[in-house]
Amino acid sequence: MPRPRRIDREEALEAALGMFWRKGYEGTSYADLVAATGAERPALYAAFGNKEALFLKALDRYGSHYGAYVWEALKQPTARQVAQSIFTGAIDLATRFPDRTGCLGLNGGLAGTDESASVRQALIDWRASGEDALRTRLERAKEEADLPSDADCAALSAFVLAVAHGMAIQAKAGFSQQTLTAVAQQALAGWPTRAE
Repeated sequence: MPRPRRIDREEALEAALGMFWRKGYEGTSYADLVAATGAERPALYAAFGNKEALFLKALDRYGSHYGAYVWEALKQPTARQVAQSIFTGAIDLATRFPDRTGCLGLNGGLAGTDESASVRQALIDWRASGEDALRTRLERAKEEADLPSDADCAALSAFVLAVAHGMAIQAKAGFSQQTLTAVAQQALAGWPTRAE
């Protein structure tokens, strides 16, 4: 039996990421992955393992290559600027590529079967780590009196991500960058401020 042809792992991973981003985990077949990467099934298995393992590697790549705007936003000097930076990054990423709108972390797991429960849980954990980091940053803002003393940082971080996730879903549905920017501005209009 001939050995599978070697593939460029980075190129194949990027192609697989794009396919998962477009179609989600459940919607992407191994035939889709073969077509997207240009690699034969044995070569993909040899390089990445099964579909789930490939998806998890693609999710890691997505986080480090595309979703890093969240971690950069946490460095902003005020809590409001953190939220604004997250919204701006989410809008940019969700609309940057016409062939893969929305967010891989959402597109990947909105629908699924019992067989994909581990992938759904990985996506839940992935999103929760971002929410935890945001909550921690907002708690620091509260300690620094950048937020009111009665601010609920857990609810506020959930709110920011609910808006960002909602905008990603709207981008997938074809909403324009201009409309999503207006949504972000509306969300920021009610941002809590400390009393002077």
